[in-house]
Amino acid sequence: MNNTLLAIDIGSSAITAVIAKHDLESNINILGTAVQKSEGVNKGIIINIEEASKAIKDAINIAKRSTTEVIDTSVVSISGSYTKSIRSSGSVNVPNGLITETEINQVMQMALYNATIVPEYEVVHVVPIFFKVDDSVDVDNPLNMNGSRLEVSVYIVTAKRTALTNIKSALKISGVDITRFVLDGYASAISILDEQQKKFGATVINIGSTTTEFVCYKGNSLIYNGFIPVGSNHITNDLSVMLHTPPAAAEKIKTEYGSLTKNYSSSNDLGVTKVKIPRIGDEELHSEVALDHIQTIIHARIEEILILVKNQLKKSGILDNVGSGIVITGGMSNLEGIKPLAIKIYDGIPISLSNPKNIENGYMSFDDPKMSTIVGLLVYSLGINRSYELDSSKKLMKPVKKQAIAEEKAINNNSINTKSTSNNHREDLNLKDDPTILTPLRKDKKKGVSKFWSKVSEWF
Repeated sequence: MNNTLLAIDIGSSAITAVIAKHDLESNINILGTAVQKSEGVNKGIIINIEEASKAIKDAINIAKRSTTEVIDTSVVSISGSYTKSIRSSGSVNVPNGLITETEINQVMQMALYNATIVPEYEVVHVVPIFFKVDDSVDVDNPLNMNGSRLEVSVYIVTAKRTALTNIKSALKISGVDITRFVLDGYASAISILDEQQKKFGATVINIGSTTTEFVCYKGNSLIYNGFIPVGSNHITNDLSVMLHTPPAAAEKIKTEYGSLTKNYSSSNDLGVTKVKIPRIGDEELHSEVALDHIQTIIHARIEEILILVKNQLKKSGILDNVGSGIVITGGMSNLEGIKPLAIKIYDGIPISLSNPKNIENGYMSFDDPKMSTIVGLLVYSLGINRSYELDSSKKLMKPVKKQAIAEEKAINNNSINTKSTSNNHREDLNLKDDPTILTPLRKDKKKGVSKFWSKVSEWF
């Protein structure tokens, strides 16, 4: 069904809400958007339900202003800070010899049943790594294949129950009940990677305001996800502490002078080597700070983030097999010089900076690395090329087919036309029965002729 979707990205710096549904060509149609300053959220975790729910509610209300559509379902991003991931497998017999979506659902549920889930954690994703039919080679999509046995290997993402409950509570206060959860890094990867990158493998690093999340793809499947509690806000904090300046001034310095490649030495061609900044406690008092010193502070923190991610990838064994390379996104990917630094740290592994797929609309531009998660939520729920998986409700998500949506649209249009025809018929009947409306008199030609001949017969 072509339901109206509400997508919410709950970040530590901003909360983004988007209302969307499929248009006539099965593309994503944006109906309303909003971006609000985040409150009550830190490192992806809700720490104040009242403040978080108010910020979420404000974002939803702003997005609703431009549409009258009733929201049918919602999808919300969750941080990797409270997630655990495991692998599992399952197998079922195919009684009729033809694999249908029933068998695919059964084998996925069996793999989930075979997994050992920590009691205080809930399932968020069950993503198939590969299918097998009768011990054959790996299969991406076994639908309509012939065989007697179906096997699957899956990657399961779980999240701490208390964290999910807090999100549900904040959403319920905001008037949102029906919710599907999606891992933040998973959504970012969906919005950024093309089919070739997914097939050959790639790692997506999303550097946010207070966290850095990364996921690894291989063979069109999620195979690893990780999290580091360090983000761009730590650079602001470093500048504030090291330069003894208020956080607002530190943030301005970071955005205006943040660069890893510019030459700020006395011999540079820029003509600027120092900047005046206010002091903590007495903002009227200013002091001059060398820009190359600011550059050193920013460089140290970015280098730390990239090295921490590298160490986790190396520990997991993913680093030696990243396929098409590493893709960096998120707000910090706009920092000048981050790509050369990443190439140096990752020893020649292909590095690229990427923005999400830009969904054309009349409200906002999605062509921004900060929008990678919200675009991923939309593509995850409404995208055409998604694959089978079990969502956070443990229900099978099926690939969206353009033909099915087109048929649904045709059925809806036919029903509308039928209703309009019946309404017109009723209006005609009402017009005839309405004594206040005059209808033209019709002459009956046959009746007139018969009267004439009767008169003639009387005369003769």
